[in-house]
Amino acid sequence: MPLPLAPLLPLALRFGVVATTTFALTRLVAATHPGRTDQRAEDALDDLGEGLSLHRPADRAEDRQTNATARLRRVIRFRGKTWELDAGAMARFRLRQTGK
Repeated sequence: MPLPLAPLLPLALRFGVVATTTFALTRLVAATHPGRTDQRAEDALDDLGEGLSLHRPADRAEDRQTNATARLRRVIRFRGKTWELDAGAMARFRLRQTGK
């Protein structure tokens, strides 16, 4: 008895489109921005305290600059394996009036 493959055709086409799009985007991003690692930024992320903070530095009052930091550190144990999760983010939002 032959297998009916026609019902699987739409699913195969979707997977093909997703795979092709993912491959193309990966190649595009890799070609346009090779990335870099800045040791100063790595050290700053390592020095972050755990939790979320939002503050405005006193020396940047004229720029109305706001800084935000976040860090999450957890140890995850699953099926006898242990992973350490360390996620950190720093952001700056600055609004300055220029010209008139």
